[in-house]
Amino acid sequence: MQKIWQTIKKNGLGAIPILKLRQSLLEESKLTQHYLVLILASCLIATLGLLINSTAVIIGAMIVAPLMLPIRGFSFATLEGDLELLRVSSLAIIFGTILSLFVSWMVGAIVGLPEFGSEVMSRTQPTLIDLSIAVVAGAVGGYAKIRPSIGDAIPGVAISVALMPPLCVVGLSLSQGDISASSGAMLLYITNLTGINLACLGVYVISGYARSSEFSRTLSWGVSIFLFLLLAIPLGISFWQLSGKTRANNSLKRILVSRAFLNRPDIKLTQSQVNWKTNPPSITLTVQVREDIQPEEVQEVEKLLKDEMGQPFTVTFDVTLSHLVKSSD
Repeated sequence: MQKIWQTIKKNGLGAIPILKLRQSLLEESKLTQHYLVLILASCLIATLGLLINSTAVIIGAMIVAPLMLPIRGFSFATLEGDLELLRVSSLAIIFGTILSLFVSWMVGAIVGLPEFGSEVMSRTQPTLIDLSIAVVAGAVGGYAKIRPSIGDAIPGVAISVALMPPLCVVGLSLSQGDISASSGAMLLYITNLTGINLACLGVYVISGYARSSEFSRTLSWGVSIFLFLLLAIPLGISFWQLSGKTRANNSLKRILVSRAFLNRPDIKLTQSQVNWKTNPPSITLTVQVREDIQPEEVQEVEKLLKDEMGQPFTVTFDVTLSHLVKSSD
């Protein structure tokens, strides 16, 4: 084992001396005015982007957000047992998190939207895929630190791992009293933090920065892997549920098109939405028809879905009457 470790250290990826790397991480992990201004700006941009449901604005906030910087310092500090760097980076992460939560909550309370768009809801159900993205992005972020020549990759890493938007979703959800959505978004934020930390640890180890004696004493690997496995349970359950819902949605559409509307060729299904949180699940079908749909037909659709899917559904039609108009009419 010792020979393997020495080989890793000898052939590591590190391109910066350890003392220089440590000093650089310490500088970028400090709770400075520059850091706070960027946190505040990115939080406001992300929160407003979430409110107007704009993907482009949210991406801009991801690029501005500096949260990735102290996380890399935190990983190095836990690996090397550097108490000063650990204190500085932890303070920056905690203060940045609290400030972002407060600002997004305040904006949400002031604006007071009755409901949020898809950009908010998409960040309330994290899965194992999100954890995988965080690990890969964290590895790239750590590698970019020890290889300054590829520092241009940091904006892409910031976009892919998206630390700030989940935090803003937590604040917005809390402002509306939606505990379920806020807990899901917080789980996504913790998932990203854990994934980045574990990936950066791996990069630093492979790069030969960890000294064997300190590495043997540190608990960073044990804690990180424990958190990783702990997160894998709820994320795995969420992924399984999401996969099941996706398959169910596809089955519903197939049944509706091929069976339910068989006797009504004039029905054109334009949109279908399934709310799995109700009991039984409710389906809203947006359709265009030439003749209005009767309650008896809705009951037939509900019966068909129950027979085919093995569970009851509440079906509601959002009907738009249409007719053809020709120049000769």
